Amino acid sequence: MKTFTAICFLALAALASAYPGNDKYTDRYDNINLDEIVSNRRLLVPYLKCILEQGKCSPEGRELKSHIREALENYCAKCTETQRSGTRRVIGHLINNESSYWNQLTAKYDPDNKFVAKYESELRTVKA
Repeated sequence: MKTFTAICFLALAALASAYPGNDKYTDRYDNINLDEIVSNRRLLVPYLKCILEQGKCSPEGRELKSHIREALENYCAKCTETQRSGTRRVIGHLINNESSYWNQLTAKYDPDNKFVAKYESELRTVKA
């Protein structure tokens, strides 16, 4: 449960439910250690599979999935600063270290590549 909450990373982390009448997502998961999740594939992969509808989801996972597309489209406009920073960290990790999952996520949530190109150009590291 702690792990998924942390992955409520994928925004990607931070894209938990919105409070009615509030223009920001809830900050309920802002204290999660995202580095612990992205550094441990055993924790990371089940969340990715949930979001990709390839595996079981916890209630938090279903909630996260419902906000991913909106967050990508508006560049996390409803995210808190902590969520925005965490989202960038997680997306950067996926782009640079989990390209297969990143490609699956982009195909599912942004098939026309309207929004993810910005993330890729900003967060891709140059491999020597």
